[in-house]
Amino acid sequence: MYGAGNIGRGFIGMLLSQSGYRVTMIDVSKPLVDALNLRGSYPVRMLDTDGHEDVLVESVDAIDGMNETAVAEAIANTDVMATAVGANILPRIAKNIALGLKLRMNHGGRPLNILICENLIDANVALTGWISEHLDEAELAWMNANVGFVEASIGRMVPVQTPDMQEDDPLRVCVERYGYLPVDKDAFRGELPEIRNMVPFSPFDFYIRRKLYIHNMGHAVTAYLGMYEHLPLIADAIDDPEIYILAFQAMLESAVALFYKYGVPVSETLRHIQDLLLRFANRSLGDTCARVGADIVRKLAASDRLIGAVRLCREQGITPAYICVGIAGAVYAYLKEKDSEQTREHASQTLEQLSGMTDSFLLPMILRYYDLLVSGCTIRDLRRAAQREKAGNSYDVV
Repeated sequence: MYGAGNIGRGFIGMLLSQSGYRVTMIDVSKPLVDALNLRGSYPVRMLDTDGHEDVLVESVDAIDGMNETAVAEAIANTDVMATAVGANILPRIAKNIALGLKLRMNHGGRPLNILICENLIDANVALTGWISEHLDEAELAWMNANVGFVEASIGRMVPVQTPDMQEDDPLRVCVERYGYLPVDKDAFRGELPEIRNMVPFSPFDFYIRRKLYIHNMGHAVTAYLGMYEHLPLIADAIDDPEIYILAFQAMLESAVALFYKYGVPVSETLRHIQDLLLRFANRSLGDTCARVGADIVRKLAASDRLIGAVRLCREQGITPAYICVGIAGAVYAYLKEKDSEQTREHASQTLEQLSGMTDSFLLPMILRYYDLLVSGCTIRDLRRAAQREKAGNSYDVV
């Protein structure tokens, strides 16, 4: 398990351990590595509105990620591998993975499947490219034949771990109960590993975009509107009926666009949206609008949750009126964070610089919402404005 953070320990490592594997965590945090090696286990607390359940994850050890030799040995001899290091860190671990694959090839190793558990579109292609830079022609041919780069969709929500959550145990991770792991069925090499709650799916492109353009996008819309209203928790925000409607409608816009692109029934995706909205309301998680809305630069990137979702909608003939409300909220939050003057010119420049947004239809719509935010409008004002935008494009399904 490359990455012993919240997802590594609180989700993937837990599933691997519960599936009967001995789990080796790789991480650069020496105190974390030492603690895992000392105890050989760690606690996970699953939170829901009715209380919590404590689970002890056992058969665990750890390796310092700075020890290239030890990391390579672990990769060379493992049955299955996963990464959960964050999209920005993924290219930094490519060399270590390459060293492990070379050693595995030289040892005549069996095929290896790497579950890539990152919020990154086409993470399999990206990681394959970064690793390939460290391989010669023969090694590259072996990798292409024997290594499965398997994208996974990480649906479990894990909040920032507070001292109260950890209760003086730095290894404890508090998570929501949801625990399914959809993966790209077509990417595996050799036999599929037996992993609890793993859901192989084809075509997996649908799942990746559903996660990013419905779950992550809806979460972000909720967060930015909650921040505008000075609400601390995601649960506080989604409890506001107006924010709930805006988030739901934004997610529904993506659902219809995904239906047109992939043919997956909207009714099926709608059940998923309803489940997500209930999970957003899980107050026990203590998840904050500030955490979910953090790193606005990444979240306004061209292919990420907000801009990627509106572009998908436009491709499929859907007017993303409600998603654009969330984008306006993100721009407003970004300029506030940077202590920049809240002007339409600054907002337009921010959108173009961070997302490349120049769409002559979407950009004016976003800026109209932004003007409302600057004027101190209510969330109800935003919702009514989005309804008017939608009514003006009556050919839309939503």
